[in-house]
Amino acid sequence: MARVDGRPAPATLRDVARLAEVHPGTVSRALNSDTRRLVNDETARRVIEAAEALGYRPNPIARGLKTNRSYTIGVLVPDLTNPLFPPIVRGIQDRLEQAGYTPLIANTDNDPERERNDFDAMRARQVDGVIAATARLEPADELTEGGLPVVYVLRRHEDGDAPSAAADDRRGCELAIEHLIELGHTRIAHLGGPIGVSTGRERHEGFVAAMERAGLEVDPGLVRFGAAFTEPVGRRLCEELLESGGEATAIVAGNDLMALGCYDALTARGIACPEGMSVVGFNDMPFSERFDPPLTTIGIPQYELGAAAAELLLERLQGATAAREVTLPPRLVVRGSTGAPAGTVRA
Repeated sequence: MARVDGRPAPATLRDVARLAEVHPGTVSRALNSDTRRLVNDETARRVIEAAEALGYRPNPIARGLKTNRSYTIGVLVPDLTNPLFPPIVRGIQDRLEQAGYTPLIANTDNDPERERNDFDAMRARQVDGVIAATARLEPADELTEGGLPVVYVLRRHEDGDAPSAAADDRRGCELAIEHLIELGHTRIAHLGGPIGVSTGRERHEGFVAAMERAGLEVDPGLVRFGAAFTEPVGRRLCEELLESGGEATAIVAGNDLMALGCYDALTARGIACPEGMSVVGFNDMPFSERFDPPLTTIGIPQYELGAAAAELLLERLQGATAAREVTLPPRLVVRGSTGAPAGTVRA
């Protein structure tokens, strides 16, 4: 093995091939999870052991020159400070790395202009595809018309032109309503996120469907939408609800952060949760069980959604053309923030 500055040079693919006594092309296939199935198990084992013995690390630049790929994937996330997204990004990263790809992550703040700039920057860096967690109903046309494979996570493309991995938001909100009705609530408020994004719209549709199925009135005075899925927005909407004099014994919030904002508003008015008002969140983000009281919420498989989105993009890179949609089921997580109504609460 050659030496560089007195130190052994990094092992090459040909070094691994000589030690394993196979052709260099066989080494390449055996070390790539996407093509390992083309090599018999014994040969693949021998190649992997040889690579480990030599400390061989594939050169992504050289690999890219041969395949005309950069082996990088752009990931657009609306808000990295939201605890919902790290498990999703982890699922994306783990699956991509298994296939030899590296994610490049950008935070868009769900701003169309920033999203467009981030997408252009990723395209300039020749990413092989994009996974978008942006939630707007009308994403920048560049995402779907830019010539790159695009997969959506947490939402679906409105025209069905791109693959997607999402939870069943509509069904999730139905589970929340059904739980509250079983507890005896009939006056249920919905304080949702932006109705102009897919998650806000579908969760509201689930709210309406479950209320109507139970024969309960959807009081427009108990339905409000905010500009973002954040704690301050949740607090403001809850304060508006209480100030309006609207009667309610339970609140279904747009997500867990908005539910936490509801906690703040209720505490400021001396209304106990759940004795005076039950609250349900959505997403089961990390630490929601440590709220006071622990938050009843709708759990979604966050890590699995990220891994599924990465898998859909890998399928596209391997030649799949169908816009396949993966929908994972939500689950009801009952904790201490919901209980039987002690009576109607009027601000």
